[in-house]
Amino acid sequence: MKLLVTGGAGFIGSAVVRLAISRGHHVVNVDALTYAACLDNVASVAESPLYTFEKADIRDRAAMDRILAAHEPDAIMHLAAESHVDRSIDGPGTFIDTNVTGTYTLLEAARSYWVGKGRPAGFRFHHISTDEVYGTLGETGLFTEETPYAPNSPYSASKAASDHLVRAWHETYGLPVVLTNCSNNYGPFHFPEKLIPVVILNALAGRPIPVYGKGENVRDWLFVEDHADALLLVCEKGELGRSYNIGGNNERRNIDLVRTICALLDERRPDGAPHDRLIEFVTDRPGHDLRYAIDATRITEELGWSPSVTVEEGLAKTVDWYLENEDWWRALQARDGVGERLGKAG
Repeated sequence: MKLLVTGGAGFIGSAVVRLAISRGHHVVNVDALTYAACLDNVASVAESPLYTFEKADIRDRAAMDRILAAHEPDAIMHLAAESHVDRSIDGPGTFIDTNVTGTYTLLEAARSYWVGKGRPAGFRFHHISTDEVYGTLGETGLFTEETPYAPNSPYSASKAASDHLVRAWHETYGLPVVLTNCSNNYGPFHFPEKLIPVVILNALAGRPIPVYGKGENVRDWLFVEDHADALLLVCEKGELGRSYNIGGNNERRNIDLVRTICALLDERRPDGAPHDRLIEFVTDRPGHDLRYAIDATRITEELGWSPSVTVEEGLAKTVDWYLENEDWWRALQARDGVGERLGKAG
């Protein structure tokens, strides 16, 4: 299969690219190389005859038309998006522009390409989204595919809008689509502005480890390589027009997650122990959702997928990766906003 992956130089996208090529798929990586993208993420496959890179913006219709015509993919896996909630609080316009307008532009290019090819039955437009579109949960309950959308941040609202566009293009124009909504990802190559890499890198540097509020917000943590496996499965075998929730079955309070990482670092870098002395509770972000948790029954029952990595295993792998790949993360620390407190606007 030939896959066109948008955002393939990002965190999740690069995991998809690496896994797809390891399984013998041809991959066209389309990425605009904005601040969170890094071609080092795909360096391990860059010389493969199965890999092609196209620097292009999904908002550029002419570029999308050209790339689709040149490469003739069997499926589009759409991961390109602005994704950090704190950045969306400070600058929501970029999120609307990329996540909503960009998805619209890509949908129209995909529709034109699909129609021009004679509407091949095997074509797929796979839209990758987030559980944040569902809003927040109380202490109990899980998000299912039928949970009403109730986004609470500019980021999640922009992703909700893009989800609705994809569904509309399926219902109105017959575009063959599948959708997925995932829980919080973590693992190697995670851009160093997100919680887990921030904890690791601040602890290594002896800097305060910021934790929002009292650290009681709960997330369901999904190892990125498990997620990539699920995405390829849905792209190949998911039912058209259907959405699939992908979760890690690994709920943790933020404070417990942070303390687990500190304990892992205590074992590996005892000179800095105890690292949890660096924890500093900071003013919560505006509109911070209390809890996300995924019910992944549909993808398990219909497609046979389930996560293979527990959060304890995944965190150990992640900490070890950051310790072994200092050149990668040091090169990113000078990028815009990394290491700064974002999302304080009220």
